[in-house]
Amino acid sequence: MSQRKSFLLRLDQKLWNELESWAKDEFRSVNGQIEYILKQAVLKRKGHSAVEKPAVSKQPVKSNVEGPETATPEEAPPIQEQKPEPEAPKKSSWVGFEDVPD
Repeated sequence: MSQRKSFLLRLDQKLWNELESWAKDEFRSVNGQIEYILKQAVLKRKGHSAVEKPAVSKQPVKSNVEGPETATPEEAPPIQEQKPEPEAPKKSSWVGFEDVPD
């Protein structure tokens, strides 16, 4: 596993709020979202096409268990959490510091 560099990053509160909202929409932490954005920027700068984010399934998860029968824990299917559908993407994929709404 490669070593990861830790460093302090100071951000304006408005920019932080936008990054936090964007990260939440894509089910990432703010740190993970910033890392994703930076990786995409580096790939774009090097002339590579940016990696598409994985598609989120919009179909509800269906249970394999039908009826009121009970099953032992070994027989029961695993419980899958349903995540809320993400909001429609904003017009711009990047919010510049000066573009952050008040």
